[in-house]
Amino acid sequence: MAITAGLQVSPTREIEGSAILTVANLEVVYSRVIVAVQGVSLKVPEHSIVTVLGTNGAGKSTTVRAISGFLPVDDAEIRKGSIHFRGQSIGGLPPYQIARFGIVLVPERRKIFETLTVWDNLRIAHVRNDKPSNWNQQAERLFGVFPALAARREQLAGYLSGGERQMLAIAQGLLCDPKLLIVDELSLGLAPNLVHDLMERIQQLRHEFGISILLIEQDALSAIEIADYGYIMEGGRIVFEGSPEKLRNHKDVQEFYLGSGGDGRTSYREVKQYRRSRRWWG
Repeated sequence: MAITAGLQVSPTREIEGSAILTVANLEVVYSRVIVAVQGVSLKVPEHSIVTVLGTNGAGKSTTVRAISGFLPVDDAEIRKGSIHFRGQSIGGLPPYQIARFGIVLVPERRKIFETLTVWDNLRIAHVRNDKPSNWNQQAERLFGVFPALAARREQLAGYLSGGERQMLAIAQGLLCDPKLLIVDELSLGLAPNLVHDLMERIQQLRHEFGISILLIEQDALSAIEIADYGYIMEGGRIVFEGSPEKLRNHKDVQEFYLGSGGDGRTSYREVKQYRRSRRWWG
């Protein structure tokens, strides 16, 4: 899928606030030959919510794996570019080292331990965190943010709803004491009302825990409601970026990502092929 010529490749500009994460000119290849991400640059300022938007195959998850260190699992590697976290280079480091810097990934499809209770899922996440903390105080703080989990603390996680599983996965991530929480596809498979509720809780977590959040999403409409800044990826590149207002006001973003085309179209999937530019890289 390619968007119209009006949406040109946009160079990364400074976002207000000092950056906790800086990705510069990142190129990732699979099996040593397949280029999946090319020239990606983005920043996440301290205590901000930044979203990376795009459809399946846009390169979002590959970018996340590069930042969090999981590329080798997929026979992929960083060929060019750099990734810095608070000024320190982390590109190519293994996941456990990157996690020690304070980068925690909440992966898509809600990775939880289904045969354990909600309480035990949280306790495991706490035990894996090698930094001393008050376990009960942290758990109760999280139950305050996610009261649905508090009511099911002794229930097997396998019986949770999709939204509750996502809450549990996020809570597990928070128990690892992140400075940067990366949430991959928060909305995947969830009803719109649940997505709206979870997005509001993401905002709450940013303020209550004083963390930065990188939100990887296909649901552009929901993500830009809470984000301070957004990037749009297509074909492994950043093709547009800006504040929520800038994204909402751009005609092509409205048409292809927000489902608000002015001629009766409800999403970019309904746009006929002849409306898409063959020279969309500008």
